[in-house]
Amino acid sequence: MPTLNDKKKKFKFPSSTLMLFSIIIIIAIMTYIVPAGQYAYVDQGGTQVVDGSSFKYVDQNPVNPFRIFVAIQEGFLNGAQIIFLILFGYFWVYSVMQTGAFTAMINRLLSSRARDSKLFIPIVMLVFSLAGSTYGEFETVYGLIPIFVALAIALGYDALVGMCMSGVAVAVGFASATTNPFTIGIAQTFGDLKMFSGLGYRWVIFVVFYLVSMALVMRYAMKVKKDPTKSLVYGEDYSAFKVETDANMPFTAKHKLLMLGMIVTVITIVYGSLKLNWYINEMSGVFIISGILSSIIGGKRPEGIAADLITSISEMTVAMVVVGLSRTILVIMQNGVIIDTVIHGMNSLMQGLPTWATGEMMLVVQNILNFFIPSGSGQAAAIMPIMIPLADLTELNRQIAVLAYQFGDGFSNLLWPTGACAIMCGIAKIPMGKWYKFFLPIFGIMFLLQSFFVILAVFIGYH
Repeated sequence: MPTLNDKKKKFKFPSSTLMLFSIIIIIAIMTYIVPAGQYAYVDQGGTQVVDGSSFKYVDQNPVNPFRIFVAIQEGFLNGAQIIFLILFGYFWVYSVMQTGAFTAMINRLLSSRARDSKLFIPIVMLVFSLAGSTYGEFETVYGLIPIFVALAIALGYDALVGMCMSGVAVAVGFASATTNPFTIGIAQTFGDLKMFSGLGYRWVIFVVFYLVSMALVMRYAMKVKKDPTKSLVYGEDYSAFKVETDANMPFTAKHKLLMLGMIVTVITIVYGSLKLNWYINEMSGVFIISGILSSIIGGKRPEGIAADLITSISEMTVAMVVVGLSRTILVIMQNGVIIDTVIHGMNSLMQGLPTWATGEMMLVVQNILNFFIPSGSGQAAAIMPIMIPLADLTELNRQIAVLAYQFGDGFSNLLWPTGACAIMCGIAKIPMGKWYKFFLPIFGIMFLLQSFFVILAVFIGYH
């Protein structure tokens, strides 16, 4: 007869797809329970922002069972740009891997000091963190995650370490932003603050969060390298990312040209984003061009290139589904007209609190709201026009309201399935249950640090 302990051992965390579908059902039920409400939006310098005094309840608009499935289709349409960015980004990576250039480079690394260097992960994480903190790098990293997953596995780590080196590092930088125009720039504009003012304190925050996240990742990475069975994803199928090792494999001039092409691709995307106002569509175009050129340099014929495109897309099927379902959650909340009601309710919780408690509550509210509004600029437009007057009423410096928004919008991207974590896990083929087992303790540490820095900002008069 099975015991209670046996039953506990048999429990298996649901797959990412099932978890997201379950959340979709729960949110749809909420549209019957949570009152529908809306704020009026006004134009401010070409941006639609909330009129904080305009909230009103409207007729209930629950999402019925049939509309749930219509919303799934709408969710996939809503996430189409991200889906195609992932598909074409992986086509580029897959094309390079098929030429053998990536394998040759990995073998060169494995035969050098890089294999045992304890500086490799910290340096890679620093580069990505600075990119997220300074110029707002985020979505572009999706196309690079497969590279670092493959690299991490080849170096004796696991997929979680590869995702942390790239996706998590850029998210930590994005959250501890210094000059990020998409979060700090927009929020300070709404707060009528000098652009990128208060920079010194934010650099201190960036350094602390980078060091803490890097130390936690290194601790896990060393444990996995010492004993692979300690990996939280031990036993998962990562054959798509496996690089065959051969110490005698030469790193030819053609291979070097292809790897140089990968660097040029990244530089092109960064330049286009900063100077030419490129966004996801243009990035996808660059990935397609780079994938085709890499295949041609590698000696592929047209039929071979077409076959690689189909194969690479098939390997990202789970990632496509995860993006579509995560966007479905947002579609249902929008159709049910409950997002503004949630914002209004969160705002009401902060009324009448002392200054330091207002800062802390803003932090909590921003973390929760990121589930409903995972866009950094979108959340700034929706909530900062409410937070800024509230900060003034409680004599909380507006800079601290921006800081609470920055933290709440950034770090919870790695927590909520409507944010980046579901997409990154889909790309890296990491089950979300195992991701949460890995990340929740880290998020707890990060949240305590966020709370500390908000309280410290209040007491030192940060402005």
